[in-house]
Formats: sequence, structure tokens, C-alpha cells
Amino acid sequence: MFGGQSVNVTAVRRKDNSIHFLEVPKTEIGWVQMLKKIPLIRGIVGIIEASAKGAQHLNFSAETFAEGEESEQDKAVEQKESVAGKISMILGVAVVGILSFLFGKFVFTLIPPIIEQLLFSKLFANQIGHNLLEGLIKIILLVGYIYFISLTPMIKRLFQYHGAEHKVISAYEAGVELTVANVQKFSTLHYRCGSSFIVFTVLVGVVVYSFFQYDTFIERIIQRLILLPLVIGLSYEVLRFTNSLREVPVLRYLGYPGLWLQMLTTKQPDDAMVEVSIASFNRMRELDQQARA
Repeated sequence: MFGGQSVNVTAVRRKDNSIHFLEVPKTEIGWVQMLKKIPLIRGIVGIIEASAKGAQHLNFSAETFAEGEESEQDKAVEQKESVAGKISMILGVAVVGILSFLFGKFVFTLIPPIIEQLLFSKLFANQIGHNLLEGLIKIILLVGYIYFISLTPMIKRLFQYHGAEHKVISAYEAGVELTVANVQKFSTLHYRCGSSFIVFTVLVGVVVYSFFQYDTFIERIIQRLILLPLVIGLSYEVLRFTNSLREVPVLRYLGYPGLWLQMLTTKQPDDAMVEVSIASFNRMRELDQQARA
């Protein structure tokens, strides 16, 4: 999936080897655009929006691939579906995507302090030590979770396409012609990846939690939940800051934790995957140019 100035485009190769596109125009909602300009809040809005869009496009990818061998009769039936029905489905998928993101954040926010409290409650006399250990547990759980799901064929394939997207973006930014051979020369890692945001939520969380005291374990859990929006908002600002410094010697290393995580969330794609990614990117650019004309 690639997002342009006016449209988001996802390309999917069906079983018959044809490439099909999902083209979703970007809509301007006044109050949402206003929130996107406010530091801290813009990060929360952006993540929720990305979760909704990601769920829609993944759902399209799964359905389009599965329907690659559908009959003409099936296609005719699909074309008769009401617009309202399609909108309801898209909204439903978007809601599921947002809820899945929130559930995941709650799980990875609550489980680490519970584990730390059960196993190491008497290890440190100060709360900073417990916060650091909580952050370490969170990173271990996160890396372990991503590693084990990446072993499944479906997720491995998803991560390969993730790597293909990064290669295409890097090739475009380098100004080379977007051919499979040229794109394959580039790395699967990229500074402006959402994977970096995940790492920063852990690191920023450790710092934020250190400014707040708690007396009981229940207070600690409640505090983590209350501070979650602040951690997300700050993490987004840190991500923007490190991206702006990626060309500065020494300071560019601030973005390395996110790149390290991408070693798990991206895999080397094959040529066919790169071809699909190039098609998606070119279609996105074509639609953007049409919108500007």
C-alpha cells in the first residue's frame, strides 16, 4: 500500500497473475485536519487513522487474492451490491482495525508491569529501576511476539511485501528508474516506517513513567492507562524529530532502534512482490498527477 497526496493505493496480484488495485481517495475532514496540526494530539489521530486504513487495505488484499478465480456470475452479483452495503463493510473493517490497535496497546501496556511486579517487586528500592525493567520486559515480549508470528507463512509474506514497499520508496528517493532489478538493490529498511514508532512508544514510556509516582500496584496499572495517550503522542513527535535528523552525522543514530526492529518486520521480497509494489506506487503517482491536473 502507498499513500499519496490525494489517494491511497493497494495493489494485489490475483491467482490468475493479474494485478488489481484498491484506490481510496483521501477525504479532508476539517476538524481532523485541525487536530493533525496540534503536537501530541496529531500522533494519536495519525495512528488511529493508519490503523483504520491498514485494516481496510489488508481486508481488500485477502479478499481479492481469494477471489482471483471467481466466475463471471460471481462478479455480476458483486456489482449489484448497494453502495450503502459497501460503505458499511468498509466502516466495519475500519472500526475493527482501530479496536485491534487499541487492544494491542492495552495488552502490551498492562502485561509488562504485571510480570515485573510478580517477579521483581523487591529487586529495586526506587521506581525508576522498576520502570526500566518494565521497559525491558516490554521489548522482549514485543520482539518475541513479532519473531514468532513472522514464522507463519502468511505473516512472512506480509513482511516481504513490507520490505518491497521500502525498497520502492528508497529507489524513488534515489532518483533511479523503478524497475525490478533497480529496486532490488535497495535495503528493506527505511527511516519513515511505522515499525520505528512501536519502539519509541516503549522508550518514551520509560521516560514518561519516571516522572510519576505510585504507591500501589493498582495505581501503577491505572497510571499506565491514563498516560497511554501522552506516550503515544510523544512517541510520534520523537519519530518526526529523528526522521528530520537522519541526514545529520551522529544524530542519525537516534533512529536506529526503529531500523533494528524493521529487521523483523521486513523480509527480502521476491521479484514478483517487487513488481506488485512498483505497480501500486506508479498507480498512486498517476492518480495524484490526475488530481493536480
